[in-house]
Amino acid sequence: MKEPNKCENITEIRKAIDKIDKEIIALIGKRYLYVKNAAKFKKDKQDVKAKNRVTGMLKKRRALAKQNGLNPNFIEELFKNIVSYFINKEITEWEQK
Repeated sequence: MKEPNKCENITEIRKAIDKIDKEIIALIGKRYLYVKNAAKFKKDKQDVKAKNRVTGMLKKRRALAKQNGLNPNFIEELFKNIVSYFINKEITEWEQK
């Protein structure tokens, strides 16, 4: 894959974006596998929700956003959505154990 400034046309740009999106989705899927397996280490729903962990994680993601020249508010909202969805999935896993 070419670097963004080396792309010669919109087709190359779109091809690279599609490849990156595929990788992002695969990584989110991998993250979900860890979330699913985390349920077996949790004692109750409060452990699953892990409020303090989520708060600390979001602060770290905001810092990573800044380091990478991204809007921290956007990244925080993105991760809030991901975490909220996965917490609900993890609760389902926890209830089935």
